[in-house]
Amino acid sequence: MQLIEQARALDAEDPLARWREEFWIPRTRQGEELVYLSGNSLGLQPRGVEQALLDELRDWRNHGVDAHFAAQRPWYSYHEHFNESAAAIVGASPGEVVVMNALTVNLHLMMVSFYRPTAERFHIMYDEPCFPSDRYAMASQAAFHGYPGALLALRPRDGEDTLRQDDVLDALERRGRQTALVMLAGVNYLTGQALDIRRITEAAHRQGCVVGFDLAHAAGNLALSLHDDGVDFAAWCSYKYLNGGPGAVGACFVHERHGQALDLPRFAGWWGNDPATRFEMRDTFVPHPGAAGWQLSNAPVFSMAPCRVSYDMFAKVGMHALREKSLKLTGYLMERLDALPAGHFRVVTPRDPHQRGCQISLRFRDGDEARAVSDALDAHGVVSDFRKPDIVRVAPVPLYNTFTDVARFVGVLEEVLSR
Repeated sequence: MQLIEQARALDAEDPLARWREEFWIPRTRQGEELVYLSGNSLGLQPRGVEQALLDELRDWRNHGVDAHFAAQRPWYSYHEHFNESAAAIVGASPGEVVVMNALTVNLHLMMVSFYRPTAERFHIMYDEPCFPSDRYAMASQAAFHGYPGALLALRPRDGEDTLRQDDVLDALERRGRQTALVMLAGVNYLTGQALDIRRITEAAHRQGCVVGFDLAHAAGNLALSLHDDGVDFAAWCSYKYLNGGPGAVGACFVHERHGQALDLPRFAGWWGNDPATRFEMRDTFVPHPGAAGWQLSNAPVFSMAPCRVSYDMFAKVGMHALREKSLKLTGYLMERLDALPAGHFRVVTPRDPHQRGCQISLRFRDGDEARAVSDALDAHGVVSDFRKPDIVRVAPVPLYNTFTDVARFVGVLEEVLSR
């Protein structure tokens, strides 16, 4: 009880506490709010989403095709609504971002332009453990270009759970001249490790490599600065920390030095065409300058409406304020986990707060124990996330999670482990 009272005192001092009221918090059958710590997998629904969807349905009903220009938010330029908010989330200029497609689709579109292998330089350097969809995309791109053995994995040292940043830099020094593309996760999906994007990008560029990042677990989680860091491209989804709903539309970043290179090879579609001539239906594709030139099709409005609500929320709160709270939440969580009896699990997420986001990964003694703990947490109203072989992930999201959520989770975990 003392732990809960301490957490409530911290919540009372939290300047971002009011934003929790902007979300629907799932409840148990008894009506109690769940401790939802799975925003790293699927973010919660903002309360404004239902009305946003109804607004678009109303405009479709009332205007039909004319809603492309007559709707409250014209569909023709719907994607442009995200320019400012998406840019602020990832530290870019508005012309460097575009909201479109799904994450893996966008990774493929980016690699069409930025993976240009030669006989001397053909490797794709990536980090393990790697999310399978990323590996499939990279391997298939390499094979498509005639280099099926191109993937070059960076792995933690034997007996360690996460990469050492210096090992990444050393690998670039040793193998960079044979590497066409460095393709890493901003935050590792399994361990929660955050990489030093700027240092890695600078080191890779010194070796002549192109650098891209999968920001699925970083966008809306870390305070990013993609433009200043010099990243060539990045892609992310909107259904995790960005609360856009299941299968939500993803997004891309293309640095302005490439966005203005209109002769850069790409897969083209009519919505990537220069809007000044888009409806002239010309035979020749003239790309829109900036990231928007990689679009294929017009905006899926019903899928983007939930993202608009959430992205606008991020614009109001600001990533630096969210990051500040996140550091406090994860620091408090680490402190409480360290107070539990040792022996059942170890924290595999880096202790250095600058090397993690809000996800903390716990590795248990074996997969059966990890699964049993995750199931037991769920039975006690705590939503965590089991990942094979032996990890339970929890993510106190600063936009809607509280210190009380963290205290309740730790209390339930202690009870579960005592059994």
